Formats: sequence, C-alpha cells, structure tokens
Amino acid sequence: MKRIMTMFRKELLDAARDKRSVMAGLYYAIGTPLIMCGLFMVLINQLSSPDDLFIKIDNADKAKDLVHYLESKGVSHSDDATKVKDIRLVIGDEYPAQMAKGEAALVTLVADNSDDKLQKSIRRLEALLQQYSAEMGSLRLIARGVDPRVVQPLKVEVEDQATADSKGGMILGLAIFTMIYSVFISGMNLAIDTSAGERERNSLALLLSHPLSTRELVWSKILAVTSFALLGVILILIVSKFAYALVPWQQLGFAINLSPSFMLLMFLVAVPIALLAASLQLSVSFMAKTFKEAQSYLTIVLFVPLMLVMASTYQVAPDVLSWLPLSGQQQALMEVVKGKELPLAQLLVTSAATLAIALVLALVMERSLKSEKVVFGL
Repeated sequence: MKRIMTMFRKELLDAARDKRSVMAGLYYAIGTPLIMCGLFMVLINQLSSPDDLFIKIDNADKAKDLVHYLESKGVSHSDDATKVKDIRLVIGDEYPAQMAKGEAALVTLVADNSDDKLQKSIRRLEALLQQYSAEMGSLRLIARGVDPRVVQPLKVEVEDQATADSKGGMILGLAIFTMIYSVFISGMNLAIDTSAGERERNSLALLLSHPLSTRELVWSKILAVTSFALLGVILILIVSKFAYALVPWQQLGFAINLSPSFMLLMFLVAVPIALLAASLQLSVSFMAKTFKEAQSYLTIVLFVPLMLVMASTYQVAPDVLSWLPLSGQQQALMEVVKGKELPLAQLLVTSAATLAIALVLALVMERSLKSEKVVFGL
C-alpha cells in the first residue's frame, strides 16, 4: 500500500505540472451547468413572453374582429420587410357574407412549412385561428338558443398529482446525465497521458524496472485518474448548486434545488462509476500505440456509457436498464430528485456490477502490462 500511495502521489504531481491538459478535462464540469442554465433562461423567457409576430394580412378590413383578436394575442399585420415573417393570411372576399350567414368563412394561411425558422410561428398562428374558430362556433350556438356544452359530450378533468419536486426532476434528469458524464470526461486526459503518453516518453518501461509490481502500478494509476474524475463531480455539483438557483423555474410552476443530501448521494454514487471510468480509459489507452490513437479509441468507447445514460434519461426500456451499470444509478438518482424513495436494492446491485467490471478491467490491464508488446508499443 505504501508503494501504491507513493506512485499515486507521483501521478498527481505529473498531472499538476501539465495544467492545461488537466483543466481541459475539468472545463466540462465547470462550463456545462452554466451553459445549460443559460439555455433554460432563454427558453423560459420565450415561453413566458413570446415575441410579437408580424405577418401580412390580405383583406384585413373584411375581418376586423379576427384581426383585432390576433393583435390581442401578439400577431399583427405589418408592411415592414425587416421584421415581417414570410407568412400571409388571406381573408376570403366572401368572408363577411359567410360569417353573416353562419357559414364556414374561408381563411387561407400561406407559408413555407418546410422552413425550420417559420414552423414555430406557423404553429402559433394555426393555434390562434383554431381558438378564434371555437369561440365563434360557441357564439353561433348561443345565438340559436343552443347550449355550447351540447357539442362537448365529455368533460375531462385532469388531476395532476405531480409535486413541484417531481416536475423539477424532469429537468434534473438532464442535470444528472451531465454529472455522470463528467466522471468520464474529467479524468480522460490524465488517463491517456499516464498510459499511452508515458509509453511515448519511454517512462513506462523505466517505472516497471523499479521494485514495483504491475498490480501496484495499475492501481496507483487507477486511483490517480479516479481522483480527477471525482474532482470533476465535485466541481459540477458546486457550480450546479449556484447556477440552477439563478434560473426562474417558478415561471414554469416548480423549483429546482440541489440539496446537500442529494449532492452527497451523487458523490457516493459517482465513486464506483469513477473507478469504472478510470479502469476503462486506462485499459483502452494501454492498447493504443500512440497518444493520438488512444484519443481516437476513447472517443468511440465512451459512446457506450453515453448511450446507457441517455437511454435511461429518455426512459428507453426502463425495466431492463434499471439493473444495468450507469443506467440503473441514473434511474435511482432520478427517483430521489422526484421526491420518491431511494431504490436501495437497485442502487446496490448496479453499483456492485460497476465495481465488478472495474475490477475485471484492472486485472486485464495488469496482465497486459506483463507483455513487452504493450509496454514498448510493438
């Protein structure tokens, strides 16, 4: 254990000398919560106060009530080409007569539905026209002495039992995804540098020439990479704690607060994941012959944990994923942030499976370092 800790300190000192490489991995943990909160702020602002929509309305004088209704909802006629959308609303020539007779009055919406920039505005205008049509239909029934409720045979009432915490849990599911993925990103540069990098610098063979077993060497490197992975988790938790508090979630009807108990649970769950990430990244990097080759391999390999966590976030086959590493821990954390009871059995099983895979990878790495082809990159 003394030799492992000596090698562990040596790895940390080597990493500290290359500050740019270390910070490149930690930038994800620092910047991701800030970027996500900025995007959420913009989205909430658009949902709470949508921008005024300016369109062209032909024959607007024939449907003054409709035009006035649209203006009250933020949709107005304009001839200014700089701010008007490429959307035309054409009022039929027979619109006044058709409305007076109680017939279906013709209104034509002219727009390019394949234009991604216009789709949101088109959907908004269609919804407003449908609302106006429903109001006019109710007024016509009332004018004829018919209760509008006659055409509504079902009255559906939805009792939403979701609490403020469970609604916020949907957003926090994405936050948990970024926290788990930060484990793999934060220590990746160190994992490549201490394996493929050391072999390129011809220092790996020199280390093995010392009175040090391959097992001690492997575990010292795993612990060093794990420490940086956990440092990334600590940073993303601290930044998220303050960043998510700045977003006006109350405009959406819920609040998000990272409690100290959840932060502690997240850190404890991240420990076996960090060991898995370190073992996986080191074993793949040792198989690569060069530093750049290791980067290419890891970019591909990290798609596996990324897919597991994303599948759990979007509830793809939840019954199967709940007992798999990474996805099971993700689901357990999501249950907690939604205010539900912690699925302890699920968390213990998935964490044990995570540690088992990390141990197997460490044994494979230990065996591979006894081969001259791996040590010298032959």
